[in-house]
Amino acid sequence: MTITEVSRKFDLSQDTLRYYERIGLIPQVNRTKSGIRDYTEESCGWIELAKCMRLAGVPIETLIEYCALTQQGDSTITTRKELLVEVHKKLVKKMEDTVKTLDRLDYKIDRYEKAEVTGVLSWDK
Repeated sequence: MTITEVSRKFDLSQDTLRYYERIGLIPQVNRTKSGIRDYTEESCGWIELAKCMRLAGVPIETLIEYCALTQQGDSTITTRKELLVEVHKKLVKKMEDTVKTLDRLDYKIDRYEKAEVTGVLSWDK
């Protein structure tokens, strides 16, 4: 696939794709004889992973480390797993915090909806 096709497929700019490749967030992309990037299914898998993890807030540095470890081969399996376990723990904590925030917002919205009906809003915390 060309960079244009991949850009459309993943809704990422071509500059972002080039940047991800340059910093090692995705492995080096093969090129045609004329120098045009030729994304493979494997390349697209890396892009999909990067996009998913970035949307979840995983730091670029963590993803670069994961990519580098993967390229080193099977001797890094345990290290990669530990890295992903740590990312998982952080995401679970983030989800718990988000749920608490949503619960708080629900409470506040409910109070305001009641106040709209009664015309009275008690102490707002």
